[in-house]
Amino acid sequence: MTTTSPTTAEYIASPNRVLSAANGIDHAYRDVGEGTPPLVLLQHFRGNLDNWDPALIDALATDRRVVTFDNAGVGGSTGTTPSTITQLAIDAIAFLEAMELDRVDLLGFSIGSFVAQEIALIRPAVVRRLVLASSAPQGAAGMHGWAPEVIEAVGAPAPNPDGYLSVFFTRSTASRQSGVEALGRMAARTEDRDKSTSWQTRQAQYDAVCAWGIPDHALLQRVSAIDLPVFVANGDSDPMILPHYSYLLGGLIPQAQVKIYPDSAHGFLFQHHAEFAGDVEAFLSAAE
Repeated sequence: MTTTSPTTAEYIASPNRVLSAANGIDHAYRDVGEGTPPLVLLQHFRGNLDNWDPALIDALATDRRVVTFDNAGVGGSTGTTPSTITQLAIDAIAFLEAMELDRVDLLGFSIGSFVAQEIALIRPAVVRRLVLASSAPQGAAGMHGWAPEVIEAVGAPAPNPDGYLSVFFTRSTASRQSGVEALGRMAARTEDRDKSTSWQTRQAQYDAVCAWGIPDHALLQRVSAIDLPVFVANGDSDPMILPHYSYLLGGLIPQAQVKIYPDSAHGFLFQHHAEFAGDVEAFLSAAE
């Protein structure tokens, strides 16, 4: 069973910062740890800075600099959330430019992993290594929207902790307890919390997900142009982005490696935060 680490403190204590980008967006972000290249994280559907598990961020930041941020219109960032993955990627690139980060590692989670793929295709020179958590390629069959029970659980107007647990964790006692503990860690920050994401963000992001998932066999070939090391990971019981999409990505991306974590769902990286952080560090530190 996953337990809360007593050293989980750096991300919780990290101040919210704001940076103005050339696209006119004031991006909210947090910046912890030290080391180059930095690891920049791209968040899941409706997620903000406080929806990252502090235990995961602190583990990732043990040996490197980690940057989390709100994309346009999300949480504490200004502007309107776009409804296409391409525009989300363009806005994320504007943030990287404003941060003066010309070479980074990217970790994209869920919709953030779609954005990470697009960044690697639009601006390949900026990405050294890529981590895709709970991901799928554009045009994959079966990704045109999520199952009704999934979008009902995580897409309703009001936050639904039970719905979150049902999608991000399995029904096993161990996984569900890990979920409760992860939610506790995310709620541990009581001051200077990020702003909640809006209904406009929810609608725009889901439009982007649905457009990304329109079946198109020709579009699957796009990711073969990602010519850099890629670590693809998922939980074995993810109901939101099924693990077979990880294997599909692994077959399409020339330098991809795949790992599926046991008894876990969409939130596998929070449930298995120590193991996942170790795997990410090993991948990012591997010799070229």
